[in-house]
Amino acid sequence: MTADTELPRLPFPRTDVLELPPLFDELRARAPITPVRTPAGDVAWLVTGYAEARELFADPRLGRSHPDPERAARISGSMVFGGPSGEAPETEQRNHALMRRLLAPAFSARRMARLSDHVAELVGERLDALEQAGPGADLHETLSFPLPVLVICELLGVPFADRERFRGWSEGLGRLDDRAHAEESAGALFRYMRELIDRKDDELGEDVLSDFAALSRDAAAGDDQRDRLAGLGAALLFAGHETTVGRIDVGTLLLLDAPHRWAALATDPEQAGGAVEEILRLAAPGSTGILRYAHADLDVAGVHIPAGDALLLAPAAANRDPRAFADPDAFDTGRGSGSGQRPDRSPAHLTFGHGPYFCVGASLARVELVEVFRALPARFPSLRLAAARADLALRTDVLTGGLRALPVTWDR
Repeated sequence: MTADTELPRLPFPRTDVLELPPLFDELRARAPITPVRTPAGDVAWLVTGYAEARELFADPRLGRSHPDPERAARISGSMVFGGPSGEAPETEQRNHALMRRLLAPAFSARRMARLSDHVAELVGERLDALEQAGPGADLHETLSFPLPVLVICELLGVPFADRERFRGWSEGLGRLDDRAHAEESAGALFRYMRELIDRKDDELGEDVLSDFAALSRDAAAGDDQRDRLAGLGAALLFAGHETTVGRIDVGTLLLLDAPHRWAALATDPEQAGGAVEEILRLAAPGSTGILRYAHADLDVAGVHIPAGDALLLAPAAANRDPRAFADPDAFDTGRGSGSGQRPDRSPAHLTFGHGPYFCVGASLARVELVEVFRALPARFPSLRLAAARADLALRTDVLTGGLRALPVTWDR
């Protein structure tokens, strides 16, 4: 790949928390796959076109591993998605398939249905807390952060009372600017999850960590399997709340940006499903992409990608591709459910990926978001920002991005 020092460098300048950096549209207009320089200074292929991103998400010749990790392009200093995973390309697909089989019961339709009613109760409790805090409250600290933490704790079987401990570890793990702190946080989170799984041996319940304890109870399995499951549990705890937090914050902003959208949901909460799909399509708390490495030479959209090159699949940019979505920047709840092609012939968004790597927690995120946007506008029909949108700050120091705070007010 070219080593041109004049390549555009991520993250691109961004002036509005609701809009993508304009350079994404400019690059896509030139070519849907183009070389860029990563925040770490290396070169990668940025994929901004919808058709191209969808094709590459499902291409088995891409993966998170690299045959020569020391020579692989890096995206950032993050230990999570900043560079190649530690596994071998020969075993990556097999291990990924095993992980999905282990997680399938956790996100089954039965468990999600059972969880849905409880999520509605938790949303109600957080809205009570918001009302008690009064106008001027920080919706981020009162609702957006604690709700996904409550839900993932319920699903995994993690004590909510420990939330401040693993909040610190989770934020540390996602840091882009302090690798040593991220590694220390990852180790602490892993040890915590291993301790919880061991404790479940005597306290089995209807939760994921109890499932893991039962799976690894056989002495023949040894500590290695329990360690792998503890690592998987730590990843779920991290990913299971960090990304949803940002979607609640930015989703609220998207709805408040046009008062008629908020009023429509306040009047008819059953529109929440369509609103959530547009929030998922349009919200972009972060500004880079999803890292993959080519395990073989590829030719896509007239571009030759040599084996070993890094690619950044950018769902937020692909979700606004005018070749795929009519009036792509418009918030249109009539586009449909997001589960397939819709009546207006719009395709499904790529926020959760596509193909074998489709996000295993997509159903959980939808349950949470639908319950939030079913209840929040109905409970606070006059909700509005208590600060200028231009003063809201996006986090650039952590992997998942998102807002630092979201002050809101309403009429009593």
